[in-house]
Amino acid sequence: MPRTLDGQITMEKTPSYFVTKEAPARVCAMNCRTKLIVVVRDPVTRAVSDYTQTLSKNPGLPTFQSLALKNATTGLIDTTWSAVRIGLYATHLENWLQHFPPSHFLFVSGERLVSDPAGEMGRVQDFLGLKRVVSDKHFYFNQTKGFPCLKKPEGSSRPRCLGKSKGRPHPQIPSEVLQRLRDFYRPFNHRFYQMSGQDFGWD
Repeated sequence: MPRTLDGQITMEKTPSYFVTKEAPARVCAMNCRTKLIVVVRDPVTRAVSDYTQTLSKNPGLPTFQSLALKNATTGLIDTTWSAVRIGLYATHLENWLQHFPPSHFLFVSGERLVSDPAGEMGRVQDFLGLKRVVSDKHFYFNQTKGFPCLKKPEGSSRPRCLGKSKGRPHPQIPSEVLQRLRDFYRPFNHRFYQMSGQDFGWD
């Protein structure tokens, strides 16, 4: 991490920190006062999205249901598959809470980040102790990608949108497979709601 002067905030991001077992201890060893922002979304949608991205790089990938289910007859979920394991937010958070208090976390709703980006960014700015500068006027909705984009900054030739890997259409997944996943995640989701103090409404 770069040196941070008084009055500055240094931010660093990676999607793997929250789900990596060794990460909390390593981050705390660097600075236990670190504030942590975690963007979460419906774990079923998250799993399909993860599969879609991998499929785009590897078209020969087995079907989603063959990877998600250990046994198609019993419907047993394969929690060793990373796309499924990532959505066990309560399990990952338990690991982090061994090193950081709940007050050091802000959980941002991935769904609200799309439907109300300014509102969620307002929460981020408050959490970091910043003046609310980013507002509705900084966003517009990109119909093609299905996501909000930042309006063109001064001196820039184009607006800032999510990259090509975002907004891909998802493959058709059998509804009974998605329902099995919802049933599987439900107790984990409820525990995560209790731990985070937020009901994300994924049920």
